[in-house]
Amino acid sequence: MKDLKQFNIQFVGLKEGVHLFEYTIDNTFFEVFNYDEFESSSIKVSLDFIKKSTLFELTFTAVGYVEVPCDTTSELYNQEIQSVLPLIVNFGPEFNDDNEEILILPHEAYEFNVAQFIYEMIVLAIPNKRVHPKVLDGTMESETLNKLRELEIKEEKTVEETD
Repeated sequence: MKDLKQFNIQFVGLKEGVHLFEYTIDNTFFEVFNYDEFESSSIKVSLDFIKKSTLFELTFTAVGYVEVPCDTTSELYNQEIQSVLPLIVNFGPEFNDDNEEILILPHEAYEFNVAQFIYEMIVLAIPNKRVHPKVLDGTMESETLNKLRELEIKEEKTVEETD
């Protein structure tokens, strides 16, 4: 996590109120997590950080794209990313991140790292089935799609039983 120091938020020195943190995410960010499913990526993440006397309200917003292969044709395309992740940070006797909407930090904490939350928000924003937009609108021309069309079942033939 040494490479993710810029994602540390030292909240002890922050005044109560709204603070804005901005991050630019590319593939070097995902390499730290050993995640190599994206050919390239360009994502802007903004973090609205509201410091209150007893807790923090965080809202992560990600906008950008990741370049991924299509599951149908293996052609690369830019998958748009738009995601929002709200998070409440509270204090307790020990660290606890069991609840995905609430993070509990120990009372003696003075900073925390938001990289894991950004990583999960982006990875979960990618659809399970990745389909190139040109496949969806019917304008894709590729060898793979031509082969799939060639092998497509045209009509169903039934075998009649003989007595």
